[in-house]
Amino acid sequence: MKSSRYPNYDVLSEQNEWDPHTRSIVLSRLEGVSTYNWLTLVEAEMLRAICAILAGDGRANVIQFVIAHIDRVLSGPADAESERKASLPNAGELVRTGLKSLDHWCLSLHRRPFIDLPENEQYPIVLRLSEESLPLPADLSFPQKAFFNRLLAWTVEAYCSHPEIWSEIGYGGPAYPRGYVRANIGQLDPWEARTNT
Repeated sequence: MKSSRYPNYDVLSEQNEWDPHTRSIVLSRLEGVSTYNWLTLVEAEMLRAICAILAGDGRANVIQFVIAHIDRVLSGPADAESERKASLPNAGELVRTGLKSLDHWCLSLHRRPFIDLPENEQYPIVLRLSEESLPLPADLSFPQKAFFNRLLAWTVEAYCSHPEIWSEIGYGGPAYPRGYVRANIGQLDPWEARTNT
């Protein structure tokens, strides 16, 4: 568990206050997924390393949830993508091409695939992707910053919807059907997280 301002808070202790449908959705986020519909195993492992860097958190259960989320998104209809520049490929093509090009580049430069590099070598590669400054040859070129931004968005949305992270940041989870009673600044309902100060 990462350091938290709410070390004794567990959002799941309030799960009986949620309606059954909401409870089933939240609890499903704790289930491990070991098969993928869209990602290959190599792609999933590359994403595991990249997403752990993006989240600053390598906990297997949390990052596995992030990877499963990305796989679900990519398994959905291609036209479900909200917005993208006309010059960019669709999300699936962007991710698959980006991962493949990144791996080929690592093999040519480091003689090892990306997932075999230590984290201290992976981190600067991911940073350079964010800056669109990875020196790729023309045959491996892809929109690096768009690739980075897409993975970052998916990582953050999944990471921040995991119940373990909710507990760490003091988020009380779904308020329906209970709702909030004390809504003024500085007031907390009895079930909300409190700091240990």
